[in-house]
Amino acid sequence: MRLADHVKPISYLKSDAAQIVKDLTASGEPLLITQNGEAKLVVQDVQSFEDTQQTLALLKILALGHQDIEQGKFKGAEEFLSELDDLDRREQIG
Repeated sequence: MRLADHVKPISYLKSDAAQIVKDLTASGEPLLITQNGEAKLVVQDVQSFEDTQQTLALLKILALGHQDIEQGKFKGAEEFLSELDDLDRREQIG
């Protein structure tokens, strides 16, 4: 689908809401709404929105992890696995 097919004026949103819901649900593609020729909002189906939010959350976790590595806030694999073994032994005793 062409980009122009994903850009509509606000009057289209007002007059064709039911068709927009049908189209967005089927395609998963967002719709850019303009007002006076200027982009004002993006409309998308719930599944696409949730997928985007999940992707953003994962990217944030990766960025925070990268930041921790840059700041030296991490443990080597051997140290981490040793701590897990210690925790496992304590649980078996207790």
